[in-house]
Amino acid sequence: MQLIHLLLFLFLLLLPGMWADPEAEPQVFQLLQTSLFTNISSAEVSGVALLGDVPIFALDPAKWSIRFHWPWARQATAEGDAEKIMSHSKLFLRNMVRYVHETAQQAQLDYPLVIQIRAGCVLHSNRTSWGFMDVGVGGRDLITFEVERQHWEPLQPSLLADLVSKSLTSKKAVTGVLEHILSISCQSHILTLCKYGKADLERQELPVATVFARTPSPAQILLVCHVTGFYPRPISVAWLRDGQEVPPGPALNTSTILPNADLTYQLRSVLAVAPGDGHSYACRVHHRSLGTRSLLIPWENRSTAPAVAIAISVVLLVATASAGGVWWWKHRKGGKATWETPEFII
Repeated sequence: MQLIHLLLFLFLLLLPGMWADPEAEPQVFQLLQTSLFTNISSAEVSGVALLGDVPIFALDPAKWSIRFHWPWARQATAEGDAEKIMSHSKLFLRNMVRYVHETAQQAQLDYPLVIQIRAGCVLHSNRTSWGFMDVGVGGRDLITFEVERQHWEPLQPSLLADLVSKSLTSKKAVTGVLEHILSISCQSHILTLCKYGKADLERQELPVATVFARTPSPAQILLVCHVTGFYPRPISVAWLRDGQEVPPGPALNTSTILPNADLTYQLRSVLAVAPGDGHSYACRVHHRSLGTRSLLIPWENRSTAPAVAIAISVVLLVATASAGGVWWWKHRKGGKATWETPEFII
């Protein structure tokens, strides 16, 4: 019986990610590269590498050199396969440029050409991962690399896509290297980056939310919930009507999440309501930085404010007119009247 318990324990340990958080978001490392070929003898290559939305390094198009955004990113790249890959980056770029020019001549393509490459991998909390590599031309998808099969497939039916996919699939040495980089080296690099850049990669900024109203017409009020300054990007914003969440519909419009200049994010959620509908409204915000708490910002109906303002204005106008009357009457009667005259007390 003890042997069975021991084997069961070892089996559980061997299951990848058995004790991982199932709600943890996967880590995505990707390299975005754009190459501009103006003619047969020129090429300008630029690129950036990201872990999630955090920039790791950029490619200098003038020198084809790597510029790291963080000191820890340089340290992480000095370990494992990443250092070898970086040392051969210029060789890869030269071979890529030569291949594009050769293919352009073979397929009789017109210059200028814009080649876009997106490559990287996704690492889940249970340590499973999958790699990807897609190539586009002129802003349109061309081919994709199926990592496990080490095979290139067209993303659209065209002579160019068929030509390039067959040509690259035939280069077994290249496909073998790509399979290793995208399925093994990439996953290892994510773990190394997370180790060295833990503080920056796991930083959290609290959201700041405000609620205000706009009146585009007398028959409609737009309640606006503006949430800004939060990091990381995932967030949940909802409207509550009398404590119940407002379901999606034509009256509810939430913007996409937009970046701020300080590397945080913002969004707006707008709810259309009828004036004086008798309901109470509040904007609720859930974010990782808040933990189990949430922000709840009620909308205060200030529809009576204009009437109050008008009443105050009338009172002030009457008071001013009264004071003017007192002054005129006092000077006319030779100063015998006083401010305490009963007729002018308000």
